[in-house]
Amino acid sequence: MRIDVVTLFPEMFDALNASITGRAQKAGQLELKTHNLRDWAINKHGQVDDVPFGGEAGMVLRPEPIKAALDAITSQLGQRPRVLYPSAQGPLFTQETAKKWTKEQNLLIICGHYKGIDQRVCDAFVDEEFCLGDYVLTGGELPAMVAIDTVARLLPGAIHDPSSAETDSFWLPHRLGWPVYTRPQVFEGATVPEVLTSGHHEKIRKWRILESLKLTRKNRPDLFARLISQSATQGLTKEEKDLLASEIQPEV
Repeated sequence: MRIDVVTLFPEMFDALNASITGRAQKAGQLELKTHNLRDWAINKHGQVDDVPFGGEAGMVLRPEPIKAALDAITSQLGQRPRVLYPSAQGPLFTQETAKKWTKEQNLLIICGHYKGIDQRVCDAFVDEEFCLGDYVLTGGELPAMVAIDTVARLLPGAIHDPSSAETDSFWLPHRLGWPVYTRPQVFEGATVPEVLTSGHHEKIRKWRILESLKLTRKNRPDLFARLISQSATQGLTKEEKDLLASEIQPEV
């Protein structure tokens, strides 16, 4: 996969050379290219923004530099990439979104700044907008980095053991992960749940399912409500319903 990013602050993306995203790049699974929007500025002063029509405060990124950047990158690729735009007005970015994007060969992310980008760019060139949450950030760089990291860790070779991702929160729809523990077995008087040291794989499996559901119900009641209202294919399984009904920890 190749991901191109159009941004006013390409240096911010140096952080993605570390950890799993860096590993994905070294393995050749991810090619990440950043492009400074000012390379397509409308004048020698590097101008890429202007005041909004209607007298609103703030500045808006002009359409010409963005269009020029998209044209140049598309020409370089030899095909049109899927164009993404981080925006507070977009739908929520989820694990399912990331899974969908891993099927793309080329993604291009436009990072807005100030008040955002001219709406005509969104209407004509953006395929998909996305939002991290119900808040506003200074620019699109951090959401873009989050999206890239989420997608990159799903690419082959990025994680040493791919099955690790399959036990993460949100891998299964509307479910958080379960609590995890490591050595020492006793830490400041707190012990690891006995079932996890029992060696009984079936009881451990059921404990994890139940703890995942309990944590979802406690910390994300919105997700839990969605989970119990879904159809059989997306909602609770019979085993999950039985475990929740009992609320009894598997015996050791």
